[in-house]
Amino acid sequence: MVKDDGLAAGKGVVVTRNRDEALAHAQSCFDAGGSVVIEEFLDGPEVSLFVLCDGHNTVALSPAQDFKRIFDNDEGPNTGGMGAYTPLEWAPEGLVEEVLERVAQPTVNEMARRGTPFVGVLFVGLALTSRGTRVIEFNVRFGDPETQAVLARLKTPLGSLLLAAAKGELDKAEELRWAKETAVAVVVASENYPDTPRTGDRIRGLKKAEELEGVHVIHAGTALDDQGKVISAGGRVLAVVALGSDLVEARERAYDGVELVQLEGSQYRTDIAGKAARGDITVPYGATGSLPVTKAKA
Repeated sequence: MVKDDGLAAGKGVVVTRNRDEALAHAQSCFDAGGSVVIEEFLDGPEVSLFVLCDGHNTVALSPAQDFKRIFDNDEGPNTGGMGAYTPLEWAPEGLVEEVLERVAQPTVNEMARRGTPFVGVLFVGLALTSRGTRVIEFNVRFGDPETQAVLARLKTPLGSLLLAAAKGELDKAEELRWAKETAVAVVVASENYPDTPRTGDRIRGLKKAEELEGVHVIHAGTALDDQGKVISAGGRVLAVVALGSDLVEARERAYDGVELVQLEGSQYRTDIAGKAARGDITVPYGATGSLPVTKAKA
């Protein structure tokens, strides 16, 4: 895995088995005046976990999985995320507890020990590999598009949790309550994303999409034109989020909503949560904590 060693909006990464492709990406980074980080290739499924922190205590939200590549079957360049779903029925039992115990809580403890306690949202990006659980990256924010799916299921008021974190009282917060439904978020992106996205095009069908049962639309790269009409104003334009009784129903509802959104040249993946719905995701041996957790990037 060859990564641009700097801010690249989630798109400066090439994961490949082709040496020439890896070298070409590295050279493009050098040509732009940058440097690169070369990391271990991580097999196995990825998991995103948001952990609320108050400087000393940690509370994990529901794990999710997102999809970084622009095209179906995880092909094409990396993006900021083309869709997500939660919960993860295939995740190993005790995964959240393992990550809290061995990754998130030790990190928060060490920050406090250094006199720089961390208060906020710690995003832990994980890979469940044949060599054990690996931490791909940390971010200190809610991540897009996993947040859209996770918060669609959260019944506990988010404001109360954030207030408890700000006051250092997460240990007193109520136990999290979740909707029984499954959530799926599908991103609708502009033409030519993630390179130079086309913008300024009219978006239609938003009201029709939101009239569907269990569906709502979250805006990201949108704006209003002089006539007050919604137009595209970014690469990832919006996310259609759906709740369903199971993953199959949630996917159907989300894609029914996507089909109603009209944006010239737009693109979206058709396989968000598809493997999980078919029961095709397997976790490699060793991904359940039998081997030490290591950090590829922090």
